[in-house]
Amino acid sequence: MTLKALSFIDNLDESSKVADIGCGTGTQTITLAKNTPGDFIGVDMVQDFVDIFNSNIKMAELTDRVKGMVGDALSLPFTKDSFDLIWSEGMIDSLGFEKTLNFWNAFLKKGGYVAVTSPSWLTRNRPAEIAKFWTDAGSGLYAIEDNIASMQKVGYSFVSAFTLPENCWLEGYFTPRVNAEKMLLEKYSGNQVVEEYVKSMRYEVDLYRKNKADYGYVFYIGKKM
Repeated sequence: MTLKALSFIDNLDESSKVADIGCGTGTQTITLAKNTPGDFIGVDMVQDFVDIFNSNIKMAELTDRVKGMVGDALSLPFTKDSFDLIWSEGMIDSLGFEKTLNFWNAFLKKGGYVAVTSPSWLTRNRPAEIAKFWTDAGSGLYAIEDNIASMQKVGYSFVSAFTLPENCWLEGYFTPRVNAEKMLLEKYSGNQVVEEYVKSMRYEVDLYRKNKADYGYVFYIGKKM
C-alpha cells in the first residue's frame, strides 16, 4: 500500500527532499527510499524509535540518503518550502487532520505532495461504540469526503484516496501485537494497569472484526497548490 500511494507522486528525482513524519522504526521509510530517489529525513518524538530507525537504515545501507531525528510533528525545525513530499502513516488523526495538513503545508514546495493515512468512516453506518472508542483514544473519525474537503480547504488539490485492505490491520498490526501483549502480561503479572491496557487492545481488535465494513484506514494524497 505504501508503494501504491507512492505511484500517485510524480515529482521526485535525485535532488528531492522527503520527510516521513511519525516515522517510527522506519519500515515504510525504507520502502520509500528503496523505490524512489532523493534524500529522506524521518521524524519521530520517541528517541528509542529513532535509535532503531537509524540502526535499520544502516542495515539497509541507506545512510547516505536517509537520516532519523527526534522531533515534534507540530513543531518542526525545518525552513519553509523545504520538501517535495511529506509522508505520514498512522499518526495524523491523533493530531487533527485539517490542523496538521495546514501546518505541514508551509514546509512543502509549491507542487509538492503530501501522503497520509487516517482512520475514516467508510459507510453511512456510524456505530456509537466505534465513535466512542476513537474519541476516547483522542482521534475522531471522519468520512472520506470530509477529509478530502479539509485537504482542499488548507491548500491542496486532491490527487487520490484509497482504503487499506483489512490484512493491513490484521496481519500487519493486530496479529504481531498478540505476542507483545503476552510478554507484557507475563512480565507484569498481576499489574492492574497492564491488564487493563491489554484488555483495551483486545477490545479494539474485537471492534474492528465486528465493524470492519464501516471504518478503516485510508490513504490520502494531495498536491500543494
